[in-house]
Amino acid sequence: MDLNNMGDLNAPHSMGTTIIGVTYNGGVVLGADSRTSTGMYVANRASDKITQLTDSVYVCRSGSAADSQIVSDYVRYFLHQHTIQLEQPATVKVAANLVRLIAYGNKNMLQTGLIVGGWDKYEGGKIYGVPLGGTLIEQPFAIGGSGSSYLYGFFDQAWKEGMTKEEAEQLVVKAVSLAIARDGASGGVVRTVTINSEGVSRKFYPGDTLPLWHEELEAHTSLLDILNAPGPEPMNI
Repeated sequence: MDLNNMGDLNAPHSMGTTIIGVTYNGGVVLGADSRTSTGMYVANRASDKITQLTDSVYVCRSGSAADSQIVSDYVRYFLHQHTIQLEQPATVKVAANLVRLIAYGNKNMLQTGLIVGGWDKYEGGKIYGVPLGGTLIEQPFAIGGSGSSYLYGFFDQAWKEGMTKEEAEQLVVKAVSLAIARDGASGGVVRTVTINSEGVSRKFYPGDTLPLWHEELEAHTSLLDILNAPGPEPMNI
């Protein structure tokens, strides 16, 4: 870590973050935290890291905010052209392959990891991971960002085949809240996007509604709440 640039507000905006994509019996659930950092400074505590590519395909973004945004913009443009030419919506696999082509073709210049998820009438709900370097990996669930290192063991234990929509949404919210508790670069609120044959639904979970984990301080709404809180009992000698 460069201590001289810790407070540099002109440093690149980095989404040290937690992004998740989970398949369930009928569709997919995407989730992310909302903290965007510039060095050690939190530039945006309520950013939206789940970006729409088509009506039924979304992408979760991590890494450099600028890099992930420009990749998403290019892919959205190409998918729009694709839909016009073929007169039908692009599949999740097509969208993921376009992300892969751009990420791999510019791998020496991009610092971003992406998770593409969505639903189409041919293959149903699909999740694809496109990590740093541009590899394309189809997975039943994908996790990325700086908070992912805290979640691999959790997902090995918690994820299962054939989950319901409600179970998948609860798993995503629980996992992101765990990463927020452990990872200093993840924070803010939790956003989810659920995609299935019926359409797309977005949900928003404020920080004060998330579960608290071991040794995590309770949320306070103001400094006065902290000052007025009862202190520890004095020691009797």
